[in-house]
Amino acid sequence: MSSSSPPLALILLGPTGVGKTAVALELVKHFPAEIVSVDSRQVYRYMDIGTAKPSAAERASVPHHCIDICPPDQVYSAGEYGEQARVVISEILAKGKWPLVVGGSGLYFRALLEGFFAAKASNREIQEQLKRRAHEAGSPVLHEELAKVDPSSAARLHPNDAQRIVRALEIFYASGKTATALWQQHGDPVDFPYRLIGLNMPRPALYARINLRVDNMLAAGLVDECKRLLEMGYAPELNALQTVGYQEVFQCLRDEISYDRMTVLIKQHTRNYAKRQMTWFRKMRGVEWVDIKPEDSAEKIATRIRLHLNL
Repeated sequence: MSSSSPPLALILLGPTGVGKTAVALELVKHFPAEIVSVDSRQVYRYMDIGTAKPSAAERASVPHHCIDICPPDQVYSAGEYGEQARVVISEILAKGKWPLVVGGSGLYFRALLEGFFAAKASNREIQEQLKRRAHEAGSPVLHEELAKVDPSSAARLHPNDAQRIVRALEIFYASGKTATALWQQHGDPVDFPYRLIGLNMPRPALYARINLRVDNMLAAGLVDECKRLLEMGYAPELNALQTVGYQEVFQCLRDEISYDRMTVLIKQHTRNYAKRQMTWFRKMRGVEWVDIKPEDSAEKIATRIRLHLNL
């Protein structure tokens, strides 16, 4: 494969903090491409610092897609992402460009590449009834109900995660099948060619980079970003804001934890998240892993990837 070959989707994945965005911005300097984000939180507007969105200047330098799709209080599912991202990627390919698909959300990757039957199990009336019950009785009550019909889904969901609990129950009552059973089935696989490139860094080095990134996020104004979200009327209980970095700041703003404790928790929870990401990615088939060192520049890593792909 060379730069003169027909374009395909180049998928760049890896844990948070490994440097995917910087590498992607180096790669697009060498062939016509547009970037497609695979991030379950970058889809939300106003959540910029805590989700490590590309800067305005970076987004102006090359077209970016699947970022700032909806406000934090709008329900947006992995199934919806998969359908939307497929359309975007097909349109990029039709222009003769390379879709550079970049991110770390395992479920979104699965929705994109394999499709979800679960996305088709929907019933607005059932959904509204469940939402009313969650509001009136509390999501823990619905969580107990979910545990009886779909214990696997209940085990992975926090009792306060009303959005996902409602969705899992909606799937069950609309289709007669559990979300777990549906997600274990493959939907329609993508019909465009792609290559999976994974960035892998030694865990101690990755964790050190994560710790530094959290410090930088706080210095860049993460606390003020959370205050603005509250001032705009977005409640911390929203699913979009049930996110590492935001929840700890909200706890600090409520005087439940100190600033120092907040910082420690964000770092700890982000490291835990990175570990879960790598566990997911290691189970994905077809990933071509590129081992990198913390001192490697984005330019050097991009060059290695281009040589690997003969681009």
